[in-house]
Amino acid sequence: MKYLLAVSGLCVVLVMAATVPLFAHHSFAAEYDNNKPIKFTGKVTKVEWMNPHIYVYIDAPDASGKTVNYAVEGGAPNGLYRQGWRKDTLKTGDQLAIEGFLARGRRAGRKTVIP
Repeated sequence: MKYLLAVSGLCVVLVMAATVPLFAHHSFAAEYDNNKPIKFTGKVTKVEWMNPHIYVYIDAPDASGKTVNYAVEGGAPNGLYRQGWRKDTLKTGDQLAIEGFLARGRRAGRKTVIP
């Protein structure tokens, strides 16, 4: 009986532990406005390689020609590392083309193309 109780308790703990990441992650719709696509090309001013996502800051002209500094959210460092990215893959001054959507409450992009 004690063995069955211990195994049942362990199963409950494992199931609960497996569901925690589901609550921790955010959805696209909660973070970004699908009705506000954006495309721009600019120069990298700063790269923050940190969990849970990297951020790349890019200076690019807006529609009026004024320079705007965009914060672009990238993938998780671990996932990018497995795809061959390293902390020094993007450097200050690199030119990037961004296609994405404006974030709700702040500017951001989603797809990065290195020309």
